Amino acid sequence: MILPTTLCLAATAVLINLWLGARIGKMRGQEKILHGDGDNPRLMQRMRAQANFIENAPFLLILAGAIEISGKGGIWLPLAGALFMVARVCHGLGMDRSDINALRAGGFGIGLLVTLGLAVVAVLIALRLF
Repeated sequence: MILPTTLCLAATAVLINLWLGARIGKMRGQEKILHGDGDNPRLMQRMRAQANFIENAPFLLILAGAIEISGKGGIWLPLAGALFMVARVCHGLGMDRSDINALRAGGFGIGLLVTLGLAVVAVLIALRLF
């Protein structure tokens, strides 16, 4: 069984994770910090942005895969997945700032709502109500 939506979302997640990691690596080089965050608040923010992505993206991928396997995905599933990925990029960019900002809050909130929505759909599928 080929899962085109899940495969594309997984590939996108890899690219976003590599981008987030490259931003950390660039800053490490600029600041000459080889290990940890070197007590550098900006580096810590970037590290947390990547860690937060790694903490959340697998759940989206698992849910998308399960929904796609069930045959209940439709056109809405890749759109929801794309929205999640864009939101996570926004969150990563927003983490560069130390103040409350729309990129960070919006990225987090939209990502959360998409994941929650997919979880609800997955439960409804499991109960044969969708």
